[in-house]
Amino acid sequence: MIEYIKGTIVDLSPIFVTLETGGIGYMLHITLPTYVALGQKKETQLFVYEAIREDAYQLFGFLNKAERELFIQLVSVSGVGANTARMMLSSLSVDELISVILTDNVVALKNIKGIGIKTAQRIIIDLKDKVGKILDGKTAAFTPDTSAKNEALSALLMLGFNQLQVQKTLTKIFTENNGCSVEEAIRTALKML
Repeated sequence: MIEYIKGTIVDLSPIFVTLETGGIGYMLHITLPTYVALGQKKETQLFVYEAIREDAYQLFGFLNKAERELFIQLVSVSGVGANTARMMLSSLSVDELISVILTDNVVALKNIKGIGIKTAQRIIIDLKDKVGKILDGKTAAFTPDTSAKNEALSALLMLGFNQLQVQKTLTKIFTENNGCSVEEAIRTALKML
């Protein structure tokens, strides 16, 4: 198994990067956050996931091990393929996606292109007990007071804000300040939205 590839960026697009190392060019499928992070770099190191099927051999590249591990967990869920998992990691950051799974937020998952309600529910059921381990002991940051978070979410939705944007913003707020009150969360979110 290939652990990582370190090399010169030869070609870069929002969906793949070609890394040259040792005279060989490797095409790795990537997420949008990886594309943005690689934008100004000439060389990089990406952690690799190999998807080997009868009809295809694909490499997926990730900035860190946590992103790769979450990808592996996602593709282990029935009905979630590599491209769907990549879309999920392009729509939400690793931290946001873990928070969405831990807080049973079916709506946020369903809002991702290619994810239906049954798949969203299956992802939460299958991964809720597994995703916390990805962050090596940092799970406390991803188990916020869900009642405060849900109250803030409801209030902001009533004000007419987009649910996915509100969810991302609140996840960030509660990740940075786990003991945040509803009022503080709403005030901070209003400044950020």
